[in-house]
Amino acid sequence: MPEKHLSTQFDSELNAVSNRVMELGGLVESQIRQAIYALSQFSVEVANQVTETEARVNAMEVDIDRELSSIIARRQPTARDLRLLIAISKTTANLERVGDEAEKIARMVRSIIQSGSPRSLPSLELRVSADMASGLLRKALDAFARLDTAAAVSILKEDDLIDKEFDGFVRKLITYMMEDPRMISPSLDLLFLAKAIERIGDHAKNIAEFIIYVVKGADVRHTSIEQIESVVK
Repeated sequence: MPEKHLSTQFDSELNAVSNRVMELGGLVESQIRQAIYALSQFSVEVANQVTETEARVNAMEVDIDRELSSIIARRQPTARDLRLLIAISKTTANLERVGDEAEKIARMVRSIIQSGSPRSLPSLELRVSADMASGLLRKALDAFARLDTAAAVSILKEDDLIDKEFDGFVRKLITYMMEDPRMISPSLDLLFLAKAIERIGDHAKNIAEFIIYVVKGADVRHTSIEQIESVVK
């Protein structure tokens, strides 16, 4: 991912920390897959595995931050190198937050099972959104590894689809609650689950924005797709 430098040691350090981020991303992806499975199968055992993985995710974030601080202190990077290290730091933070969302899903699954909430609610429909969010995160990590700005723009567009899925699911839950007040409590549980999934898509979108920041030196947060496409061209 990083460009070549006169110092091969600096190249080695950049590659090492970049690989650590990809390793963290793989761990977080496995957390999401476990959380989705726990939701679709109402499995307490798998939900507990998601929670256990959270400690490893948090420890890796701390290790990567420590490594980044060391590189910045010793190498005093500038321009694109500095942007890359900042983007790696922010990407690491976003991956840790994705892990938090996966752990939140696991907690809500346990709560739904323990409360004996009716399974007639559309919990399985969340699988579609969850798969979309997980796939988007995978694409964001692949694009970050290549610093692919075209792929980054595509990811930003796909996040809008996840937002639309979330809005549609919320409307459906409101209908359930209006038709039967007994469904209010379990429906709220599913609403929190849906929001956690939607947030995973948001974090993938953030990572895509960091790619453009590294390559183009432009902060495209809160910017329209049309403006971002003009920056990338």
